[in-house]
Amino acid sequence: MSEDWNTKYGTRRVRRDPPTLEEAIFAAMGITEDLDQQAEIAASLMGMPFDAVQAEVKKANRSTGTLRVSRVIAGEQGAQRSVVVERRVTRKFGNDKRI
Repeated sequence: MSEDWNTKYGTRRVRRDPPTLEEAIFAAMGITEDLDQQAEIAASLMGMPFDAVQAEVKKANRSTGTLRVSRVIAGEQGAQRSVVVERRVTRKFGNDKRI
């Protein structure tokens, strides 16, 4: 997509490329952990229907291997202790050669 933009130096052409679905999902994953909200954010970025994006969001989250578990264990005499929660994040950067 391109758009003409008039400046005092003449007409300039501005190129606007919408994000790919993969980029929109990656951005949504960085904002929230809720799958429905991720699908809603990605759908609004892409201008696509929510249902079409939701399936792709579930696939992307399944393949990233993120795991969030939180537990509270009652220790001696009823005192609560926290358990360390480990999160493994894998980020995929494309080997795109475009410059």
